[in-house]
Amino acid sequence: MTSDTHPAATSEPAPVGFRNHDHKNCVETGLATAEARCKQQSLRLTPVRRKVLEILLQEHRALGAYAILDRLRAEGFGSQPPVAYRALDFLVENGFVHKIERLNAFVACAHPGASHSPAFMICRVCDAVAEAQSTPAKGALGAAARAVGFEIERTVVEAEGVCPDCTAKA
Repeated sequence: MTSDTHPAATSEPAPVGFRNHDHKNCVETGLATAEARCKQQSLRLTPVRRKVLEILLQEHRALGAYAILDRLRAEGFGSQPPVAYRALDFLVENGFVHKIERLNAFVACAHPGASHSPAFMICRVCDAVAEAQSTPAKGALGAAARAVGFEIERTVVEAEGVCPDCTAKA
């Protein structure tokens, strides 16, 4: 795909995972945002936490903890699962990374620091993951919750399908 928008889109750009972009800048900006936020909130972005975030930013697909651990091992950060899991727990807890429940895997947040309800589109062909914003409180789920007096605190939407690149190749 060569443009910023999906062919069927009207005015919204396609999520970053499904469009061409300056990937080097994407990674650098994600790391700089995390570093600045950690400094501002007195959080400790250790070298292993930073490396895990960098690994996830380099991909626009979800990676399991053991795939991350393999990459950490190759970079000399240790080979014990707690190394990866502790870093992932910190990154998820602080909003730098999301867990894709369906895949039991992790993806870097496209909107770190922003309060949002992510919606993930997962390509079943190439495993690319794109994050978009969702507004569940305004849709059918929000209406159903209001009807029974339920207050939604957190939602995660995960949709499986085929990304624009894989559709074009088919």
